[in-house]
Amino acid sequence: MPLASTRRTGLVDQVITQLRTQIDSGEWSVGDRIPTESELSEQLEVGRNTVREAVRALAHAGLLEIRQGAGTFVRASSELGGALRRRLERSQLRENLEVRRALELEAARLAALRHTDADLAAIDTAIGERAQAWRERDVNAFIEADFTFHRAVVVATHNLLLVELYDDISQAVYESIAHTVDMTGASDDGLDHQGLADAIHDGDPERALREAACYLDELVTKAEG
Repeated sequence: MPLASTRRTGLVDQVITQLRTQIDSGEWSVGDRIPTESELSEQLEVGRNTVREAVRALAHAGLLEIRQGAGTFVRASSELGGALRRRLERSQLRENLEVRRALELEAARLAALRHTDADLAAIDTAIGERAQAWRERDVNAFIEADFTFHRAVVVATHNLLLVELYDDISQAVYESIAHTVDMTGASDDGLDHQGLADAIHDGDPERALREAACYLDELVTKAEG
């Protein structure tokens, strides 16, 4: 009996390692739906119970999220990210925005220094989609485009750790955008982010930092109000 238990535990650990590798390598990104239990069982040539135990272990660690009827999704790229997400779920909007501010200010500065042509294209595309969503008063599309813009700026830093941390708080970023967007006015109150995009294009890190601070400080003020 102890030998069987040991062999089984070892097999589960092997599956955990392989699933973790898929996440670590970026093959499965945060938000992705992973293959079904039966598909993983076939691919890994192990029983479904073994797969189930491995998935549950990674869900407990915060890397995966099991959604009944929908499947299993990548929740974080590391145990640290999983713990951070759980903590953010208990935080207030103001706290979430302050964390965003800390990351996005440095991201804006570094993006102005390190961006590539591909980064600029991604930023400009997101700006265009954001503006179109605003004109059409499409809230869901606006939130998606706004998040895409901010993440494109973070990606333009070419700091993999910063990108990973930002992905780990992506749900909190989404929620902060959703809670602060107000589409009742004729404009988005100076939060169109074109100034930040221009500063990054011009390679001006100090102006990029000021532009980011301007809209983030306004969001924090709104949250406090």
